[in-house]
Amino acid sequence: MAASAIFILDLKGKVLICRNYMGSVDMNEIDSFMPIMMKREEEADLSPVVIHGSTHFLWIKHSNLYLVAITKKNTNAALVYSFLYKLVEVFTEYFKSLEEESIRDNFVTVYELMDEVMDFGFPQTTDSKILLEYITQQGHKLEVGAPRPPATVTNAVSWRSEGIKYRKNEVFMDVIESVNLLVSATGSVLCSEILGCIKLKVVLSGMPELRLGLNDKVLFEITGLSGEKSKSVELEDVKFHQCVRLSRFENDRTISFIPPDGESELMSYRLNTTVKPLIWIESVIEKFSHSRVEIKVKARSQFKSRSTANNVSILVPVPSDADSPKFKTTTGQAKWAPEKSAVEWNIKSFPGGKEFMMRAHFGLPSVESGELEGKRPITVKFEIPYFTVSGIQVRYLKIIEKSGYQALPWVRYITQSGDYQLRTN
Repeated sequence: MAASAIFILDLKGKVLICRNYMGSVDMNEIDSFMPIMMKREEEADLSPVVIHGSTHFLWIKHSNLYLVAITKKNTNAALVYSFLYKLVEVFTEYFKSLEEESIRDNFVTVYELMDEVMDFGFPQTTDSKILLEYITQQGHKLEVGAPRPPATVTNAVSWRSEGIKYRKNEVFMDVIESVNLLVSATGSVLCSEILGCIKLKVVLSGMPELRLGLNDKVLFEITGLSGEKSKSVELEDVKFHQCVRLSRFENDRTISFIPPDGESELMSYRLNTTVKPLIWIESVIEKFSHSRVEIKVKARSQFKSRSTANNVSILVPVPSDADSPKFKTTTGQAKWAPEKSAVEWNIKSFPGGKEFMMRAHFGLPSVESGELEGKRPITVKFEIPYFTVSGIQVRYLKIIEKSGYQALPWVRYITQSGDYQLRTN
């Protein structure tokens, strides 16, 4: 059981649209929500659950809207929040952005969607690809007889339609890893983690079954490939798309699934490992005669020379009152970004095992005010294709379909910066 009723409110607490799924709550209860929220804001209490008597409000805020679920039962809160976020995803897919205006402009479609995604308090079809098959933003023709729901709604495989045909059968798989890193001013790594996901673009006919093998440490232990342990990775917080057969994964770590058509995210994972900084930055700031400042920045790529980081952007903070900038770089281009109070050093191509320098010279009218500013970290953005920092590998991707066609799997690896910061002295 998820929720008795769902409300969408504006920021003042006015109801824009609501749906009563069970008839077990007084719909006027929502009038209590906003006064309690305002009182809580004053007390700096932002608990995600608001209680009024025996009624529980479970809420999320998105853009200029509140999405609120009401229940009187002992409900699984995680399920409710998962549903509310899924609802945001569906509306965003339909209307490009979810805000008060898009709700008002698409009132009928919003109500139809709310009617379809939940039935008597239980979540139903929440896959926007499937919903788009029968809830459209065009007008409905009057049909003679009862309209039939699309097969996908009644299928065992609700995320894929039957009868899909392509001339050329292919699967494109992207393994994308984002590196989050915080380095102290003394050069020690304070925290690091890798957030990974595997994205699919499926161009396959029929109802194919796919089997994916990774160099998963647990799988290697089960199958006795312990000699290859050094090449395996230990995945944490693994989350799968609903198409993956969880029982098979739990039994023998096989990732087996009938994929959705087109683009989807198959799985996400996390590795809480100490990452050697891929791009290392050293900076020295020198102030001269209270009127000018010079910044020297050295950037070093600490990955193998066969890999190259693309579109590297290094943002070096400078005092907000600095002016008349001059730059010198051994590669790339440096520019003054006054709106960020920073120097932006852009390097289109940064091969592994290389070191580059940048010097920036500024006038500084009031050095005293600069002294009072907090030291902001240097941030780095980059993308390294054909490379994973965790060492994750797709060992195989098998495609099985009853008609026996041949299909080509394409796998691509990308490492990119997430929240990548280096503190300065």
